[in-house]
Amino acid sequence: MRSVLFAAVVGLLGAAALHILIVLAVPGFTGNDAYTRIASLGDVQRFYPLPAAPARSGAPFSDDPALRIAVCALSIAERPVRLYAPDTVPFWSLGLFDRASNEVFSMNDRTSVGGALDVVVATPVQLNAIRKALPAELSQSILVEMADQDGYAVLRTFAPTATMEEGARAFLADAGCETIDTGATE
Repeated sequence: MRSVLFAAVVGLLGAAALHILIVLAVPGFTGNDAYTRIASLGDVQRFYPLPAAPARSGAPFSDDPALRIAVCALSIAERPVRLYAPDTVPFWSLGLFDRASNEVFSMNDRTSVGGALDVVVATPVQLNAIRKALPAELSQSILVEMADQDGYAVLRTFAPTATMEEGARAFLADAGCETIDTGATE
């Protein structure tokens, strides 16, 4: 009797573990993970503002009426990427994620230098090269190491009223997600 009860408990625990594993692995196998959906918006190294409703099935969209969001798929395989935006809105936040949607780095206007967004994302090797010969234009940049070569950035700004809408959209339009060419990284 004991062995039957033991087998039933082990079987249930194994089935539960397998079920959880399958549920967590499905997005990676279907191509419906966040990185793939963001990369499908267009070229890498470019911020794309998200619409309030999905433009097509599976496309990312912003479901919060008070937030304006832009996303950028990025690749640091060849060169580091610089994320920047001016200090023109009362609040912004940035989330940097690797290809598997693990958060690598986050910040907001309160933790930035002077309120503006200026972040350089690089591999460990690229970051060491940048630090050895730090260019003047990157002296105020926040340097972020990302082990994965592909990832994405999510830039958000708050626009709870119609009067803030134009400023929020202009902020996202002025945001940049570009590769940088420094002599130290070649």
